[in-house]
Amino acid sequence: MNPYKDMSRDELYKALEMFAKNWLAHDGCWFLAAEAEHGMETAIRLDELAWDRFATAEARRIMKGYGLPANGGLEVLAEALGLRMYAVINEQHIEWSEDRKSLRFFMDICRVQETRRRKGMPDFPCKSVGIFEFTAFAKAVDPRIKTHCLHCPPDAPDGLYCGWEFTLED
Repeated sequence: MNPYKDMSRDELYKALEMFAKNWLAHDGCWFLAAEAEHGMETAIRLDELAWDRFATAEARRIMKGYGLPANGGLEVLAEALGLRMYAVINEQHIEWSEDRKSLRFFMDICRVQETRRRKGMPDFPCKSVGIFEFTAFAKAVDPRIKTHCLHCPPDAPDGLYCGWEFTLED
């Protein structure tokens, strides 16, 4: 039995949003369990390793699933970033430099941080995890891409989430 085969476009998008939320909830539950069992420092280190692997796998699946060319540079990275799982539930945007030699990616609304803020919790210090995640994702799209963190909690300006810059190494 597969109820998704007969769903309308709107119903399928609703399912996609639910799957993305469930995936993110699982990630959060996993992290909280690791933190409870091993402490914050170890949980963050495990999260870094997990995101390094996941981001690589996600980028490869996106590339294959959408027929994106390997080593396609920043243009392909921009497209792939928009196809990530959390792009369905987080608001994000990209900005190009005038010479199109660098691409900046900004998370405008981060569901994880919004949830923490709503609960009166401090931002999750995700910078080190993000460095692993975004570097691995970009490298899987094109190994020549260099990743630089512009800002990310705990170092993000008040009220902002993460920002990343990608450049193509000659």
